[in-house]
Amino acid sequence: MTTDDGIVLIYTGKGKGKTTAALGIVLRAVGHGLKVLMVQFIKGEWFYGELSSSKRLEPEFEMIAAGKGFIGILDDDHEFEEHKKAAGEAIDLAHAKIISNSYDIVILDEINYAIKLKLVTSDQVLRLIEIKPKKTSLVLTGNYAPKEIIQIADLVTEMNEIKHPFKRGIKAKKGIDY
Repeated sequence: MTTDDGIVLIYTGKGKGKTTAALGIVLRAVGHGLKVLMVQFIKGEWFYGELSSSKRLEPEFEMIAAGKGFIGILDDDHEFEEHKKAAGEAIDLAHAKIISNSYDIVILDEINYAIKLKLVTSDQVLRLIEIKPKKTSLVLTGNYAPKEIIQIADLVTEMNEIKHPFKRGIKAKKGIDY
């Protein structure tokens, strides 16, 4: 492996900051003129800040919100099968984008959680890792990263929650949480 070869990175764990860490990679990569894609597997129907800020980083950064929103919480009005269909389409899209060899970094946001929810399978994600071009780094975010994917990753960081304002009744904050 050379310094020009891509790696597989995982940000997982119950603590906050997994997507935020991936977006930090985006800022760093765009600063070097690298081409980055983020496919979001769960998020998709609510407004959150990165939807508009990502446009400011174009054309080096492309973000696709492919999910139907968070599953089974708050105002989720979709059947499980709709979520599963959207995730399957997101896997197909990620596959096509990865094999296009157009990106230096591909981020699959909340993919680990999508596996846990049985929206996609570990085998589908392992296949994406197998087919990625040698130069492409792949970033997988979300809680519950499967052991078989952790084993083949080059970097794994677990976010550990120590304290969270939600547990004191403080709702999500604009600019911090969304």
